[in-house]
Amino acid sequence: MQLATLDWVLIITFFIIFLVVGIVVSKKAGKSTKEFFLSGRNMPWWLLGISMVATTFAADTPGLVTELVRVNGVSGNWVWWAMLLTGMLTVFFYAKLWRRSGINTDLEFYELRYSGKSASFLRGFRAIYLGVIFNIITMAGVCLAGAKIANILLGISQWETLLYSSIIVVIYSSLGGLKGVLITDMIQFFIAMIGSVWATVYIINLPEIGGLQELLTHENVAGKLNILPDFSNKEMLITLFIIPFAVQWWSTWYPGAEPGGGGYIAQRMLAAKDEKNATWATLFFNFAHYALRPWPWIMVGLASLVLFPNLNSLSTAFPNLETNMQGHDVAYAAMMTYLPAGLIGIVLTSLIAAFMSTISTQLNWGSSYIVNDFYSRFINQAASEKQKVLVGRISTVVLMLCAALFSFYIKSAKDVFDLLLQIGAGTGLLFILRWFWNRINPYSEIAAMVISFVIAIFFFINKKLSTPLFELEGYWQLIIGVTVTTLCWIVITLITKPTDDKTINTFESLIFGSESKFHNIHFKILGFLLGIIGTYSFLFATGYYIYGNLSYAIALTITSIICAGVLIKIWKKII
Repeated sequence: MQLATLDWVLIITFFIIFLVVGIVVSKKAGKSTKEFFLSGRNMPWWLLGISMVATTFAADTPGLVTELVRVNGVSGNWVWWAMLLTGMLTVFFYAKLWRRSGINTDLEFYELRYSGKSASFLRGFRAIYLGVIFNIITMAGVCLAGAKIANILLGISQWETLLYSSIIVVIYSSLGGLKGVLITDMIQFFIAMIGSVWATVYIINLPEIGGLQELLTHENVAGKLNILPDFSNKEMLITLFIIPFAVQWWSTWYPGAEPGGGGYIAQRMLAAKDEKNATWATLFFNFAHYALRPWPWIMVGLASLVLFPNLNSLSTAFPNLETNMQGHDVAYAAMMTYLPAGLIGIVLTSLIAAFMSTISTQLNWGSSYIVNDFYSRFINQAASEKQKVLVGRISTVVLMLCAALFSFYIKSAKDVFDLLLQIGAGTGLLFILRWFWNRINPYSEIAAMVISFVIAIFFFINKKLSTPLFELEGYWQLIIGVTVTTLCWIVITLITKPTDDKTINTFESLIFGSESKFHNIHFKILGFLLGIIGTYSFLFATGYYIYGNLSYAIALTITSIICAGVLIKIWKKII
């Protein structure tokens, strides 16, 4: 499609703002690694919370939600909605513990909690495993999604898209550090929310759609509206509901939904002013991510079924779309082609912002591991702050290049989602228990990490073979990964020596102080349940308001308000 002058003005203005922010904060960010990676550790909860939300709104997120809706209906979103339990676990049990630790990255935890050469090895190895390998896979999925959007809306190829976007995002993220990322995240969040809501309203009222009522009663859409899976369909029930709630939320490690917290979520908790700001930031993130933001994407996904009922209709409408980039996830970008001048500029700007926000966060987070937990820990312990910042900036460029190249080897956002889930399968329970079960040691973590990765790569390679060695449903692959990995790391834990008492006592004194490990545990459990019920109630209430089912919508709204009220009343007992 051809963009109008107004659209280009909006996009270019956005780029200029991002670059200016990076340049303005670059001087202070370059002073030290604490400034570059943690913004001086004095950030307020609202800025950190907005940044978490903006980061999880990647360029691939609308495409992923659209694909889930087109394939399995609205209830298809339970594969990620179930992760709310993981997020709320972090809010009420771990957020203040992370901030209280005072460490610079969550990988420093290993030498705080464990002792000896095995703890040092674990920290260094995981810096490369997460900061490089895992990070590149995550960013590759975002790069692919960005390329698909650019191919449909701008008509440029994957390599052109990644060349232009990589240069821009690397410049401002390497200049401004975390503070630059946080400020641009805030701008991106508001642009994205305005753009997605406005675009959804416009699309639903297209003559081809005919308004909300016509959309909801359309033959391609009516059977896709159920919020809960069809319990009579065994396959759907297992895949979309039983596995996510019985297995997935506590057992898998996934970016943004790490059991016990971790990754860029932990980075933002560590950058908070204090424990209260860390907790509030994580609570706001989980509410906004699961309850506030999904419905515009869901509605566009449903509308796409009217205009592009199947994959053939998509490939026919966009014949220049490369074969390896075709899939249900491109339907979101396809629907954006119906937007008028000005609005398409805002939406495209929001999608570019989403891409840049996620990539800049991943780059800053990944380079923090490389610098803090590998380079300055093992390569050059005498490195000056300027040297470490320089290494951080160089690693930013290298990570971006590797992610862009790997994006040519994957096909869709769902592929990346499934691969990351499988890689983290079986490690989640360990991350939850390691704060409280003293028997867990570095060998437990090494075993969990290696075994889950080997199983995931085995399944991934088998799937990519022209003639797979075997056919196995995705949920069975996840169950196998979780079962084997969990059993192995538990056995390793029991047959190896635990961390010495001195290290454990020092760790517990820092993290728990004079409090018991289980201080006010009943209030934390209550807060955990209230957070889950209140957020789901708000999410479902929004859906039922859209569907016109006011009785359910009002009842759920009242439930959400009650949960919030009780939570506020007991908040001091939780913190």
